Amino acid sequence: MLNDLLNHPPATHDLRPEKPELCPGALEAVLGGAAGVVARRWRSRLGPLNRILPMVERHAATLGQKSDPELKREASLLRLELRRQGFTDALVGRAFALVREVSGRTLGKRHYNVQLLGGFALLKGMVAEMETGEGKTLAATLAAATAALAGVPVHVLTVNDYLTGRDAGEMGPVYRALGLSVGCVVHEVPVESRRRQYLSDITYCTNKEVVFDYLRDRLTLKATGTGALRLQVEHLYRTAPCGDALLLRGLHYAIADEADSLLIDEARTPLVISGSGLHREDVEVLRGVLEFARTLAEGGEFTVHPTTREVHITPAGERKLHLLELPPGTRGTAALRKGELVRRAIAALHRYQPDREYLVRNGKVHIIDTHTGRVMPDRSWDQGLQQLIEIKEGCEVSSQQETVARMSFQSFFRRYLHLAGMTGTAGEVVGELWSVYRLPVVRLPTRCPSRRTLLPDRIFYDREQRDRFLLDRVAELRRGGRPVLIGTASVAASEGVSRVLGGEGIPHAVLNAKNDAEEAAIVARAGESCAITVATNMAGRGTDIKLAAGVAEVGGLHVILTELHDAARVDRQLRGRCARQGDPGSCQTLTVLDDSVLVKAGGTASLLLRLLPAGTGLWELVAGRVLLRMQKETERLHQRLRRELLHRDVQTRGLLSLSQEQ
Repeated sequence: MLNDLLNHPPATHDLRPEKPELCPGALEAVLGGAAGVVARRWRSRLGPLNRILPMVERHAATLGQKSDPELKREASLLRLELRRQGFTDALVGRAFALVREVSGRTLGKRHYNVQLLGGFALLKGMVAEMETGEGKTLAATLAAATAALAGVPVHVLTVNDYLTGRDAGEMGPVYRALGLSVGCVVHEVPVESRRRQYLSDITYCTNKEVVFDYLRDRLTLKATGTGALRLQVEHLYRTAPCGDALLLRGLHYAIADEADSLLIDEARTPLVISGSGLHREDVEVLRGVLEFARTLAEGGEFTVHPTTREVHITPAGERKLHLLELPPGTRGTAALRKGELVRRAIAALHRYQPDREYLVRNGKVHIIDTHTGRVMPDRSWDQGLQQLIEIKEGCEVSSQQETVARMSFQSFFRRYLHLAGMTGTAGEVVGELWSVYRLPVVRLPTRCPSRRTLLPDRIFYDREQRDRFLLDRVAELRRGGRPVLIGTASVAASEGVSRVLGGEGIPHAVLNAKNDAEEAAIVARAGESCAITVATNMAGRGTDIKLAAGVAEVGGLHVILTELHDAARVDRQLRGRCARQGDPGSCQTLTVLDDSVLVKAGGTASLLLRLLPAGTGLWELVAGRVLLRMQKETERLHQRLRRELLHRDVQTRGLLSLSQEQ
């Protein structure tokens, strides 16, 4: 009976709305449609969550008088009642009060009311929109511990290994004091240890690692021909020869930290497990194709779309394509294959740039995650693109990979029995969260009134003007003893700002994919008086810059955005690094006419701005409107790509409906 509860939680634990059946109508309802209307109604439903607060307070005084062993016995009794009765409000209030008391004793941190509301929203299967700095990591312990006490295995998902290890280490004492086990799965954890970590009551893991482990389990089941019925029989009789080879024990309850990043931003790219498949003669083919692509002229023989970044070969390029000769015996020497190879080679030369999309380190090409600014180890592009970039950079050419398993984040997260999330920036994607995942969003109030000052955005004609203003502003803030965080969108941009500061002798620290191992130390010093930190958006997710003594009195942290990101939510996250938990702070955006967001607008918008007299109020007004418009268009493009990817997944599942692995 106990094992059955562990692997098949009772129906009373499912508190979220019914999962959607995906159909074309539902997919088109993202934002502004019926799904958006329904989801927006949920945002105002904070009232029902408030009922948890008096229930928690009812048990606070009693629990505060108990010793640590008595609290552990209380947790054991609560386990049985939760498994028998499910998540009733009375038991949830008692569990939250217990977790808060234990957290106060082990960490010295007691949950605030807003965190109690956030934890209750997570347990109800919602996305809790909490302002940055309101303590989402601690709020997650309430829902995770309560679900684990009820026998539901919990995955707490984060965006990178650093945050996974940090959160598991910091919150682990709370869970262990309740008699719960805690696991941590990051990239370096070997397979044998992963299985043990996933058997923990609560497992902290990155989204990519858990998806890859799920795909590996599917490959294991496919190789052994094991179906769901056989797995259940093996479980009943405890033989489980195949079950012992699986890493995961199912997808039960997931709490997605930075839910908009995990569920929305990263959903554009499917995750793929590949096997080696490149023949050595293919390397010479790719080398020849790359050299041929270098001879093509941009604009005359090929074009790159400014928004979609798709490569198009013009009629002149098509005529020149016939001059490309592939070695005899090359697989697929037809004109169609030539065109595909040349388009990928052009993309490798012109679309993918070092220190922006990838990083060359120790003679190897490493992909940079554009959402977090971090290096993604052991990840590679498919269809020969990885090898083309390695040839371009003069690196050793790795073996090309052939796809053996593939899944999108959207399809994966929908497979959890229970799903919840928390983020500071869900408002812009309310409709999509509801349409795809049936996740309502509830916006929670801040614990203290915000003291963040938003200074007027500044737009400059060229980077030289922007850099002069940036230097003057940084010098002024340093004289006042305030720390400054300068945000950029890429490694190359962060190093450019670093050179500007270094040229004036201004001491500063740089945080990007090249030194991500030093992230904790750099972030720890970023709140000190006069500290200047240049960072990619990796400093905008999950990190908390604590102000040193006396910094709040002089105005707190000042954040400067030197360029806009593809999504306004990322900019909002970066602004949220300052003025947290009632501290003072300020932020300002400095953009240039050649901002990457504006470049994607094409020639018309840039020409219009260059014709207007620069530096005038009219010029800044028009430039600001154009930038915001192009940012919105980029967001809509990415949304369309996610919708198309999910639609393809749905179609594939329909075509392979009789396949066991589907």
